[in-house]
Amino acid sequence: MDILKDLIFSSGAVSLTGGNIVMWLVAFVLFYLAIKKQYEPLLLLPIAFGILVVNLPLTFLMQPEHGLIWFFYHYGIQFDIIPPLIFLGLGAMIDFGPLIANPKTLLLGAGAQAGLYVTFFAAILFGFDLQEAGSIAIIGGADGPTTIYLTSKLAPHLLGATAVSAYAYMALVPIIQPPMMKLLTTEKERKIVMTKLRPVSRLQKVCFPIVTAMTIMLVVPPAAPLISMLMLGNLFKESGVVERLTNASANELMNIVTIFLGLSIGATMTASTFLNPKVLFIFFLGLFAFVVSTAAGLLMAKLMNLFLKDKINPLIGAAGVSAVPMAARCVHKVGSEANRRNYLLMYAMGPNVAGVIGTVVAAAILLKNLG
Repeated sequence: MDILKDLIFSSGAVSLTGGNIVMWLVAFVLFYLAIKKQYEPLLLLPIAFGILVVNLPLTFLMQPEHGLIWFFYHYGIQFDIIPPLIFLGLGAMIDFGPLIANPKTLLLGAGAQAGLYVTFFAAILFGFDLQEAGSIAIIGGADGPTTIYLTSKLAPHLLGATAVSAYAYMALVPIIQPPMMKLLTTEKERKIVMTKLRPVSRLQKVCFPIVTAMTIMLVVPPAAPLISMLMLGNLFKESGVVERLTNASANELMNIVTIFLGLSIGATMTASTFLNPKVLFIFFLGLFAFVVSTAAGLLMAKLMNLFLKDKINPLIGAAGVSAVPMAARCVHKVGSEANRRNYLLMYAMGPNVAGVIGTVVAAAILLKNLG
């Protein structure tokens, strides 16, 4: 009986709280979205599992100096290893050709960052301090690794909430963006067929990551960890001489760090840190930031059309957020619904990859001034 009594009172079930059970429900919702709805499953699935296991009492998975997942989090995220490696893999997968072919779409990527700055001041008005406001604002860029990188520097106690918000809104792009596109554009504008993109030479594609890395890091040095890895991965791809490194960056390495990233982020979301009104309000501010960024990109495109001879389809402005390639695909879908001859995917990839660069630069500016 003593042995049975000790077994019962040393079990995690005895230490369960209502907060633990609520977090299990959050985990199961994310499981549903990842598995049934297939919303960003590569990240939502490990995040959900991290939330579940860290809210099982007495597992000590996030115990400093001893917990298994704590080591992933501490050395991978707090030491700024995982987000840059994600960018290395991303660079090996994306094509900057559409941006090089149509450089003016860089303005759309820059314009879509307006949501970050609007939300920054909104967060301050709602009682968040400067560092917290910066971490919340960056959600508007819909760039998970950048959100994680900045939050880990400015407000690590908000890491779980901001990261899940960023990835959730990336996954919900097909739901959030189309109503904004139809609200802020006319049917005539959505039917615009853009002129064919000019060919981009291999030399231009090889030079682009080198020149871009040098320029951005000279102007905004805090962007170096993310931009350097993004452009290195792209240089691997465009050089054509290191296929093994390109494949390893885009596949094996990307998959490994994604597992560690998702699990670590989920494990920061304990009941004690997550279940308070201030943290829950982050999700609403994150949505506000994303909506404003989408609207800003659309309005920037409409503004540019006032001065352009060859009009651009303003829908591609919505791809200025850095949710690659979900936003570009969403633009193409809405455009093809308005005009079956419209094939906007490649045109939208220009502002889409510009948005990646723009969000990193915005994060670096926030880090420089608030860190």
